[in-house]
Amino acid sequence: MSTLTPPVRTSADEHQETFKPPRYRRPLGIGRDQAVQYAVLAFLAVLVLAPIVPTLYQSVRNRPLYEAGGAFTVRGYVDLFTDAGFGEVALNTLLFAGLTTLLSLAIAIPMAIVVVRTKLPGGRLIALAMQWPFFISSLILGFGWIIMYGPAGFVSIKVQQVFGGVPWNLYSIPGMALTEAVALAPIAYVFCANALRQSDASLESAAQVCGAGPLRILGQVVVPLLRPPIVYSAILVFSVSIETLSVPLLYGQPVNIDVFSTFLYHNGLQSVDPDYTMLGAASTIILLVTLTLVAVQAKLLKDAARFVSVRGKVTRPRKLDLGWLKWVSIAFIWCYVIIGALVPIVGLVFRSFTLVFTPLQSPLKTVTTQNYKIVFDSDNYVQSLWNSLIVAGVGSVLVSALAVVAVMVARRSTFRFGRAVEYLALIPQSLPGIIIGIGFFWAFALAPFGVGELLQGTVYAVIIAFGMRALPSAFGSVAPAIMQIGGELDNAARVSGADWLMTCFRVLRALVTPAFAGALVLTFVIMLKEYSPAVFLSSADNNILGTTMLSLWTQGRAGSVAALATLQIAITAVFVALAGLLMKGKHHA
Repeated sequence: MSTLTPPVRTSADEHQETFKPPRYRRPLGIGRDQAVQYAVLAFLAVLVLAPIVPTLYQSVRNRPLYEAGGAFTVRGYVDLFTDAGFGEVALNTLLFAGLTTLLSLAIAIPMAIVVVRTKLPGGRLIALAMQWPFFISSLILGFGWIIMYGPAGFVSIKVQQVFGGVPWNLYSIPGMALTEAVALAPIAYVFCANALRQSDASLESAAQVCGAGPLRILGQVVVPLLRPPIVYSAILVFSVSIETLSVPLLYGQPVNIDVFSTFLYHNGLQSVDPDYTMLGAASTIILLVTLTLVAVQAKLLKDAARFVSVRGKVTRPRKLDLGWLKWVSIAFIWCYVIIGALVPIVGLVFRSFTLVFTPLQSPLKTVTTQNYKIVFDSDNYVQSLWNSLIVAGVGSVLVSALAVVAVMVARRSTFRFGRAVEYLALIPQSLPGIIIGIGFFWAFALAPFGVGELLQGTVYAVIIAFGMRALPSAFGSVAPAIMQIGGELDNAARVSGADWLMTCFRVLRALVTPAFAGALVLTFVIMLKEYSPAVFLSSADNNILGTTMLSLWTQGRAGSVAALATLQIAITAVFVALAGLLMKGKHHA
């Protein structure tokens, strides 16, 4: 009679019995990963809809939202389109935005092609110089241009002395467009340059084999492949031009040139008895225009696969030699950098250290620190400086963290509404800053439980509005870095029993840190130089640098404006430099 031999227990069997995957509580049958994902979706929906819904509601209501009562009306739209001045405003806006877009592309596209695809002495330095105007707000750049190239500017007076006249007029739509183009050209440059660096150069090599010269290759091979980034950057620049407030306000107000943004500013903030219904109607129209531009952008880029040149095997790019034309290209680029950005900023800094800045008298005779003394002796000016640092510092951390979580939900989870999370995170890119300010102003008026009263006129309201403006940039900065992380790490964690939340915060956290740091730097710079939403949200006790400088400029206190602008530039430069040193060598993490 045979006996059964018990199975031999191995260490592997014992480990398998003792290992138990972590179990997570599921209140109401909902896992904690789903709870976080739905919370992110709900938060983004509230954040995006908060300024939009009140704006639409105010446009069809005959009383301000903060007043009880009221009835449905379309009077705001009727008054807007029957007002003789609004047609001129729309035409001015179209001319300004269109000319700005053309000038920005005319500057950016040739520079991107020359820097990336041709042999250019000092190409790396030129590439860096092309991007640094991005760190300066168009408001500060506008101040600098007026100080140097305005009717009483340093350069204008010198040119008038030598030639008997000035061949430019800064206080005009072309003058406005040129200044704004200098500020926005780096955006188009970055899109085009990145596309050129990622594209395959095999088509250019084939053209060279067929005997094509450098100019023909650039014109018939390289430029056609740039259509997607050109379309994207063109619509982005056009949208930004429609909503920008600084340059049209500084240049247009003295000569009564109004565009959409200044129309809202004058009729909403500066008006003694503002017509909120018409203001809502005008805001709605601008909102529809910008959203339509985004839809057109998506339609035009629908067949972007036709322009794909990066395949499995990529040819190492061989830069073209333009011969003597490279020196013309270098001269053109440095003219943009020096005349367009460096001279106005240097003039602004000099103005901050002088009482009088004019070639009619040596500025060295009036060198002083009085402008800075006025700034630091004033509690309001110092408070605006601290408010800007608080908004940029706290806001950049919160927005960068939100962007990381949103990308994780949209791109690294099986959440059924992941695509909606991504759309909500990117929608604020199409919302004008001044509309966001007006919209949140009305949203706080409607907020229940006294929440609006607590937020209105505080730095918290400014952080919310600025953070919304910076979220698409932070999302766009984080998404590519996170998508480069292999999915096998997620799978290994899931096999071990970790849920999505544990995978993100215990497995991917270290790998996501460089992306978070990069988004932190970008959002800090964006939120430090932002100002337009704060025009409607900040109060006299909670101003930021941008609103304070605008107020001082209208009072004719150019010295104090120059001092505050110099401080903002210095803070940005120090922060970017320190961030570069701290992140040096850590991009591989």
